[in-house]
Amino acid sequence: MSVKLAIIYYSTYGTNHQMASIAAEAAKDAGAEVRVLKAPETAPESVVAGQDAWKAQAEKTADIPQASVEDMEWANAYLISAPTRFGVMASQMRAFIDTLGGIWSKGGLANKPVSAMTSAQNTHGGQETTLMSFYATVMHWGGIVVAPGYTDEVIYKTGGNPYGYSHNAGEDFSDEAKTAIGHQARRLVEIAGKLA
Repeated sequence: MSVKLAIIYYSTYGTNHQMASIAAEAAKDAGAEVRVLKAPETAPESVVAGQDAWKAQAEKTADIPQASVEDMEWANAYLISAPTRFGVMASQMRAFIDTLGGIWSKGGLANKPVSAMTSAQNTHGGQETTLMSFYATVMHWGGIVVAPGYTDEVIYKTGGNPYGYSHNAGEDFSDEAKTAIGHQARRLVEIAGKLA
């Protein structure tokens, strides 16, 4: 069985969208079939339209499909990327996760490998707690956490976060950052392939 990876992101201003895109290229290069999907926006349209950068990002990614339960059923691995908000995932991603009760209750999320990435305004803005709290959700699913750990030297060069790549919002993506994201995606594909 081949690896079918759903990369699901939420991105207000573009950081997590870029991370998802970098991960998708690495996963495809590793042989996975990939769907890049976005969590549905829950903020009122008037709020999004009232902030130029937010509105521009929404318009830029209007053609990217929204994640669905059907995508979760299709995939045999998941990579989730969402910003940190007050030490946990952005509410838009949590709202999507909260729609998965039906598939979860049937065991449809169990035994699938899952990895996560995040971003925040600054280095100590809650990235680690965001990833750890999401992994608690994965444990409730019966999913298999596939964090990058310290499995490549690039982890140390990009901040040393073993739970998943994290990026400071608004900063450019260095070659090392792209390598770290790619490593995490390839590791997830490798583990998913072994499980499949």
